[in-house]
Amino acid sequence: MDISKLMYRDGLMDGESILVTGGGTGLGREMTEAFLKLGADVHICGRRQNKLDEAAEELMAAHGGKVTGHACDIRDADAIKGMVDAIWAEGGALTGVVNNAAGNFISRTEDLSVNGFNAISDIVFRGTFYVTHEIGKRLIAEEKKASFLSILTTWVWNGGPFVVPSAMSKSAINTMTQSLAVEWGRYGLRFNAIAPGLFPTDGMSARLSPGGRGDNSNDRMNPMGRHGEMHELANLAVFLMGPGAEWVNGQTIAIDGAGYQATGGNFYQMLSPLGDEEWDQMRAMIKGTNAKDKADRAT
Repeated sequence: MDISKLMYRDGLMDGESILVTGGGTGLGREMTEAFLKLGADVHICGRRQNKLDEAAEELMAAHGGKVTGHACDIRDADAIKGMVDAIWAEGGALTGVVNNAAGNFISRTEDLSVNGFNAISDIVFRGTFYVTHEIGKRLIAEEKKASFLSILTTWVWNGGPFVVPSAMSKSAINTMTQSLAVEWGRYGLRFNAIAPGLFPTDGMSARLSPGGRGDNSNDRMNPMGRHGEMHELANLAVFLMGPGAEWVNGQTIAIDGAGYQATGGNFYQMLSPLGDEEWDQMRAMIKGTNAKDKADRAT
């Protein structure tokens, strides 16, 4: 990310303590960098401690400040409790939470297994709730204010053909965002969400566009003729998480260059023409990516 394109003054987030789930890679790392650069202490979690430590070291070397990595599988409520205990013991209550951790892959829905469905819903649906619930309860008990931000997609408004587990799960988190904004607003807790369009990352490409088959990045498909740039997403995240926007609550904001309005923002046009052979090839590529990630977590 081009840090020089952040819109905000240095020190804007001094005194903030923010947890970013999935903060060691992809969009999570970009938001972590922005919060750190603006003065926040940032906690990041994921399943690979080595990747978290690597990201933390690189970001602190570039910007100073403090990034702490926590190996935590957010599918496990007990693991979340242990992580949050450690965060509270180290520095007290969080002031912000970014629910960014996710999983996704393209598949014809008739080809999905129960395990495949659960692999996505356990992270996005259950894991996001577990994190929000555990931290929210503590903040309420301690009478502390905080902001929660969830990273969704525009599929929450029109569905996601070929990514049904993700579309279902993120739609549920959109509902959680609106529900808790009302129920917990009286405690000083805010809930908002961002629905990004295409912001290319390695993880996204490997599972949503294996071999380029699901590629929806063609400039002609977006009214603005390009994909999103990381600093644009980071600027929006800082606006929603930082001081000065405390009355923004219960909102999901798209950042996609009006792609959703123009094309629906989903995979239907690219994937609906594909036949069995092409789907077999993409499944093999996705399995290869999953096997590599599993091997990396074992090291």
